[in-house]
Amino acid sequence: MNSVVLIGRLARDPELRFTASGKAVATFSVAVNRPFSKNKEADFFNIVVWGKTAENCANYLAKGRLVGIQGRLQSRSYETQNGDKRYVTEVVADQVEFLEWGGREDQPKKKNDDFGSMDVDLNDFEAIDEDEDIPF
Repeated sequence: MNSVVLIGRLARDPELRFTASGKAVATFSVAVNRPFSKNKEADFFNIVVWGKTAENCANYLAKGRLVGIQGRLQSRSYETQNGDKRYVTEVVADQVEFLEWGGREDQPKKKNDDFGSMDVDLNDFEAIDEDEDIPF
């Protein structure tokens, strides 16, 4: 079984290219925080996405956006112009979930310190009169 699930933030903007046959392919990297890390360490994974999903990633994702990735690990090798052999391990994504929305020009929302990683607009809340029944 070869299955990978990641949640992290884009470390760079997606790069969209097309193969000779016209199939879209996007590449980007995702920074995933290490759990229980005292020094706020992260691991960086190279992601490859194909087809319409690749085009959507290029159009709607940008550096800093939070995404969920489901896919598989893939290893490959190639030879440089100098004759050196290079090895690459990357995640080929079958599914990319956009966990923060907006256009590429929009910056990720700033975290509210009182609510951790939740994006909360305190103006959306109304005071509840203690004498009224709560609706749930």
